[in-house]
Amino acid sequence: MAESVALSSLCEGDRVVVGGDRQVIVDAALAAAFAPGDRLIVAGTDVLHIPAADADVAAVAVGAAVGAVTPLARCSGASITAFFEDFARRLEDPSIVALLRAANERDAADAAARGRSTTRLVLDDAMLAAMVEGLRMWRDTPDLRDVEVARVDHDGWHVAARQAPLGAVGFVFEGRPNVFADAAGVVRSGNTAVLRIGSDALGTATAIVEHAVTPALSAAGLPTDAMVLVGSRAHAAGWAMFADDRLALAVARGSGAAVAQLGAVARAVGTPVSLHGTGGAWVIAADDADEERLAATIENSLDRKVCNTVNTVCVPTSRADDLVGVVMDAVAAAGRRRGVGARVHVTAAAAAHLDTSPDGLDIVTIADEELGHEWEWENVPECTVAVVADVDDAVERFNRWSPHFVCSVITTSDEVVERVYATVDAPFVGDGFTRWVDGQYALGEPELGLSNWEGGRLLGRGGVLSGASVHTVRLLARFNDVSIRR
Repeated sequence: MAESVALSSLCEGDRVVVGGDRQVIVDAALAAAFAPGDRLIVAGTDVLHIPAADADVAAVAVGAAVGAVTPLARCSGASITAFFEDFARRLEDPSIVALLRAANERDAADAAARGRSTTRLVLDDAMLAAMVEGLRMWRDTPDLRDVEVARVDHDGWHVAARQAPLGAVGFVFEGRPNVFADAAGVVRSGNTAVLRIGSDALGTATAIVEHAVTPALSAAGLPTDAMVLVGSRAHAAGWAMFADDRLALAVARGSGAAVAQLGAVARAVGTPVSLHGTGGAWVIAADDADEERLAATIENSLDRKVCNTVNTVCVPTSRADDLVGVVMDAVAAAGRRRGVGARVHVTAAAAAHLDTSPDGLDIVTIADEELGHEWEWENVPECTVAVVADVDDAVERFNRWSPHFVCSVITTSDEVVERVYATVDAPFVGDGFTRWVDGQYALGEPELGLSNWEGGRLLGRGGVLSGASVHTVRLLARFNDVSIRR
């Protein structure tokens, strides 16, 4: 076995083993940036540099959340209920809201100046109302700790299976201020939370912690470290947090390579993960699809760009002459609703069925292999339209190219809905608009994240991760007969 030596410096040309059988050669920039106390983490085939300062910030935050787990276990369910109500009430207090909005305006102005999107950053009335609604859902949820889920009785003794907290849960969120209401749900089930929010929203998040979260925890008698914010804008702080094996669960929200990278970091130290991967919903029109229903589904699934927005529409050859035009009109209508145009990417087969293009519609031809590409539009609705042989062909393409996330089939046949449900590799299946995929909207539970199946199906739970589902199961044996032996 080779000797383990602490890494204190790097030289250009040094080699780092990745993937078990490959090497990454250190370049001049990394060699110059690396200092004593810094860390290198290998995540898949990526070599990540974590400066000592970011590692320290993350370690302190995780340590605080871990240290709050036992004190939280001593708190009553009534105290946890009081926390949610007080948190919600503070988000309705005009004086506190003014402070939060001032911080948010600074964040939004800074993000805009750097050319960043502010679509999900602005703390408007609707976002505040949704946060309050979510917190009061948790307020009204019964105490989830020690709920008995099963019991086996024996002569003279029994074993009870009871829900129990996981511990400290780490979150990396995109720059959305409302994540605090979502993440707070883990406190209901006895867990603590440590959060690293997108850099664009750090000022807003800091204000929410200072003026709402920490005072509400304190007033309810809960440990104030039950929810901890990592005070760093650096991505490296998120990597360091997920590399901390004291976390019981690592949750990453966002999309694409950044989320996959965070998941690889956490898995490398053995921490289970819940990854909100690439989104983009698919709509499949069956041979009997009703034109009005299809049009409404498309338009209502393109109201804004989030993970459950429709991204790809499949139309059967038998109805292509009618339905391609219906889809085009619906996409154009979604653009008009926003006061803009729209863009549609069409396969060659779909392009062959285009007679005219609605005003304001930009049409681009793509290859079939691009059906799974997620269009990250900001204001102008954008999606893909493909003509396929039939529903089964569409499902096959979904399973080959999609992010394995949301599938909607437009049909009048219950049998077709059930066939698609049985064969499509996705956790969320429906027969209408795709934007229903949301924990708070669909299940009445604020979500911590939605998981697709790009990385495989989930074990023992659905694709919605909420505070109620963040638990383990412990066994408690009670004996009436002390003479029992094996």
